[in-house]
Amino acid sequence: MHLLHRPLLSLLITGLTVVSLVRPGTAQPKLGGDYPIQPVPFTAVKVTDQFWAPRIRLNHDVTIPIALKHCYSTGRVDNFLVAGHLKPGTKFCTEYPFDDTDIYKIIEGASYSLQTFPDKKLDKQVDSLISYVASAQEPDGYLYTARTIDPAHPHPWSGLKRWEKESDLSHELYNSGHLFEAAVAHYQATGKKTLLDVALKNADLLVKDFGPGKLSYAPGHQIVEMGLVKLYRTTGNKQYLDLAKFLLDVRGKGQEYSQDHKPVTEQTEAVGHSVRATYMYSGMADVAAITGDKAYLKAIDQIWHDVVYDKYYITGGIGAQGGHEGFGPAYDLPNMSAYNETCAAIGNIYWNQRLFLLHGDAKFYDVLERTLFNGMLSGVSLSGDRFFYPNPLESKGQHARSAWFGCACCPSNVCRFIPSMPGYIYAQRGNRLYANLFVNSTANVTLDGMPLSVAQETRYPWEGAIAFTVNPATAKAFELAIRIPGWARNQPVPGNLYAFANQSSAPVELTINGKKVDYKLEDGYAILSQTWQPGDVIRLSLPMEIRRVMASENVKADEGKVALERGPIVYCAEWPDSPNGHVLDLVLPAQASLQAEFKPDLLGGVEVITGQVEKVKRTATNQLETSPATLTAIPYYTWANRGAGEMAVWMGTRPAAAKPTAAPTIASTSKLTASYPTKTLMALNDQDTPKNSNDHDNIYYHWWPKKDTLQWVQYTFAKPATVSSSKVYWFDDSPWGGCHIPASWQLLYQTATGEWKPVKNKSLYVVSKDAFDTVTFEPVQTQALRMVIQLPKEASSGILEWSVEEPKRKK
Repeated sequence: MHLLHRPLLSLLITGLTVVSLVRPGTAQPKLGGDYPIQPVPFTAVKVTDQFWAPRIRLNHDVTIPIALKHCYSTGRVDNFLVAGHLKPGTKFCTEYPFDDTDIYKIIEGASYSLQTFPDKKLDKQVDSLISYVASAQEPDGYLYTARTIDPAHPHPWSGLKRWEKESDLSHELYNSGHLFEAAVAHYQATGKKTLLDVALKNADLLVKDFGPGKLSYAPGHQIVEMGLVKLYRTTGNKQYLDLAKFLLDVRGKGQEYSQDHKPVTEQTEAVGHSVRATYMYSGMADVAAITGDKAYLKAIDQIWHDVVYDKYYITGGIGAQGGHEGFGPAYDLPNMSAYNETCAAIGNIYWNQRLFLLHGDAKFYDVLERTLFNGMLSGVSLSGDRFFYPNPLESKGQHARSAWFGCACCPSNVCRFIPSMPGYIYAQRGNRLYANLFVNSTANVTLDGMPLSVAQETRYPWEGAIAFTVNPATAKAFELAIRIPGWARNQPVPGNLYAFANQSSAPVELTINGKKVDYKLEDGYAILSQTWQPGDVIRLSLPMEIRRVMASENVKADEGKVALERGPIVYCAEWPDSPNGHVLDLVLPAQASLQAEFKPDLLGGVEVITGQVEKVKRTATNQLETSPATLTAIPYYTWANRGAGEMAVWMGTRPAAAKPTAAPTIASTSKLTASYPTKTLMALNDQDTPKNSNDHDNIYYHWWPKKDTLQWVQYTFAKPATVSSSKVYWFDDSPWGGCHIPASWQLLYQTATGEWKPVKNKSLYVVSKDAFDTVTFEPVQTQALRMVIQLPKEASSGILEWSVEEPKRKK
């Protein structure tokens, strides 16, 4: 029998659930322990600012409804209807076996949102979804539509037997984990047990099938561990906690990709898929908090150090490499190809909050805040209905937010994270209240048995003035711990991966009722301890200077460059603010004066940074030439809301460190067409010389997933021209990727009558890696040149650069 705890006040945030009050007649389970610091739940914090409050409302009004709409139109809901025999069909309706989780995450997000915005229509929609989910559950608790719909022919990732491909691709336990999180959220929001009953039935099946002497598959995509801990906290059933720990401890027999290469307690570096990783580290923190497992704590502390000191982007993104959506080697932080999945940013927030709850150190919130305001927030458009999967730090226009994805984990993750954001503002321990984030808001807390309300008044992140008004029920002695951000103490992030170009002497000031106070700094917090009277006002003043940030010399991608930030906001330059649409060519000299100005009508109201800088271009004689230019930098999270084009976070401090605008050529001024047009076709004539054939910090055009076919790309010249040679640089990401150098290639020219004829080549058509392949031919006058490519039999191909040359004129 499950001891079901029905809290009178939900202590729920997206990453963590803590139950404090129980239904009369049920016994409180005796926990082995928990986080020494507890978050103040989002239901106890009312956000009223002009930055987060509209976003939380937009998530309710726009993001959740459009995500639901896409789930209906793409077949995600149909999967449950067909599996539950509520709709005829014998085929799985979508592409991936984890598509069930999009429904679960939206239910979770809707449950959070309903606590802030009571909405009968949304509540009814959620009830309908839950009934569909329940109908698809098999009698013994198994819930996985990719198998249930047609057990004899399940999804190819799933295996013929339950669980047999769990450590690889099936995602059966991943689905369960998101189900558990949604079920607890819905139960705590509404008091209804409809989804919780489904979850408990599924969890009991996991307990029956997995454990010592039973199945010992490590989850291929972690999150079930966090979900099981939530069920444990909600029911007191220790079997769920034990299973969460078991599923962590069985790791060590698989691949780095899913962090299964070593036992979790022996892992010291962040490797593999970044979302899987942060979910696992969060699950380890949950289990460690309850069980006191010091080996878990040691491992996740070491891994955190590896991430923040070696593999962390200035925007708060993690997971540099797109091939496996995960971590690369230390200091390998390319900008153009930076992956930085939105889900990984959310997972990193979950993990850093847990580390703070364990250790009470502000450095974890320094990372959390940077990720929150930059790397996470960039994942959703200002309109709330378009999304980024990767979040790069540089673009030539090939990046644009999408309305939805085949793999739609990021939009549904945004749905569930945004409404929980108020739960990250405060935390408490004994008679100490931690103020971690600065948001115009009111909060009601019970601190050491005493009711207390706290009101924040601020225009953060645009201004650094924050006022806290405390109202204890009566005069009361307690500690107020206010985080002094690392960026306000001359440290952009913990460690030495990034540093400010110049140290600031601007002070951080605190006053109580108008009187300046000295304070003790403890683990990044200003500790104010006294007997507080109702109406006492504490004012914090943070220096909101424009700061230039430099990366460690080990980060080769940022050599000779600086980034700009102001407060917690990282900035970028974007194409609409440059007369010629180019920003990669900007040079920001050390002596350039910069100013900040609030623009209420720009991008929802933002502080911009302006200044007189330079642009650099390459002349026809290959010389670098600079000219004066005006910089307008916008917050990174707002980029790509005005259309696709160039963007740069890092800007050169000297001409050679920027990307000069190249002199026009016959290729760069041509119209590009192809047999297989994509948005990266622009790579062919962008005049960037690749470092090698697998240069991911350059954009490339490819034909993936096409193989063994004849393809073509074409330049149509601005006017007829005589050409006599051409060179091409192939993209090849073998052995791990799917693009190899082509089997062969050939050039055709268009005659005056429109026919296509082969050029008469003077040199052989060579196919090689890591170099330009050049062919010379008898001069032809033509309006267009076409390259025809034979793709390999077992792979695709791609192009990094293609240039065309006219005959050299005799002097």
